Amino acid sequence: MDPDGSAIARLLEECRRGLERVEPAELEAVTAAGALVVDMRPVQQRLRDGEVPGAVVVDRNVLEWRLDPTSPWRLAVAGDPDRRIVLVCTEGYSSSLAAHTLQQLGLTRATDLAGGFVAWAAYVAEVQAGEIATERRVATH
Repeated sequence: MDPDGSAIARLLEECRRGLERVEPAELEAVTAAGALVVDMRPVQQRLRDGEVPGAVVVDRNVLEWRLDPTSPWRLAVAGDPDRRIVLVCTEGYSSSLAAHTLQQLGLTRATDLAGGFVAWAAYVAEVQAGEIATERRVATH
């Protein structure tokens, strides 16, 4: 539980108990297996920090209407209630709350990216740094 003991910390903990959160290192494999990755960050953050390759962008304020398979305003990619949906926000807080809401709408496989875009970007940078170091070692031998 969050040490601040606030109501939102308790709600977040409760929501996350029902999620099979995706770790940054798993995102590529989960996507390859057919999951729909949804970037729900505001446009300003996406412009500043970058995009998640292959993610569908859906603003938070219309997320439920665009992903609910029974909604007349759903996206074409959101027609399968059994499809795994991985929500991405900045740090993995609002996405946990939103994933819980999607589950209540019947999207039982909805979840989110642990640590959000920040954790994913750090993972990607770490992998790329490791690849560069490996290439340097190979090139010098």
